[in-house]
Amino acid sequence: MAETSPVSRFPVPELADLPDDIRERIVAVQEKSGFIPNVFLVLAHRPDEFRAFFAYHDALMEKPGNLTKAEREMIVVATSSLNQCQYCVVAHGAILRIRAKDPLIADQVAANYRKADITDRQKAMLDFAVRVSNEANKVSEADFDTLKSHGFTEEDVWDIAAISAFFGLSNRIANVTNMRPNTEFYSMGRG
Repeated sequence: MAETSPVSRFPVPELADLPDDIRERIVAVQEKSGFIPNVFLVLAHRPDEFRAFFAYHDALMEKPGNLTKAEREMIVVATSSLNQCQYCVVAHGAILRIRAKDPLIADQVAANYRKADITDRQKAMLDFAVRVSNEANKVSEADFDTLKSHGFTEEDVWDIAAISAFFGLSNRIANVTNMRPNTEFYSMGRG
């Protein structure tokens, strides 16, 4: 299946025209994955924002901590589904399948995480992430108490909230730019 729609409604720069640091990062991703995820191409339209976006992305998603990398991806998939972000559901769904080593998990979390085959702890994590995404103004001590009862620390709560908030921004940019998921994402982690 070939991509027939443009990857963005905004101009997508040529790799050769990008600043060296951005081009090097994109080429490294391409070498690792075998393709260039469209998010890199779309955000490269604005180099300063590209750098800031990926610096914060990496700080949240690649750091060590009590949340596994798969749990971090669960947060992205659950909140992106509610925000109707096709790009993030598809792309991060692929990453979730790979990191969880489970070909079913991303579809379950995207459709209805409350019925997914995940732990009660993970459901509590996603309940909080969704609350942050949809009604952060209503977060209360009761939310913190619930997370604490499932073994989450204050730092874990910050991570859950920050991932949810950051991907709220990402979802909105992806929707406004009409960012298209790469076809490669659809089959990743399913076999």
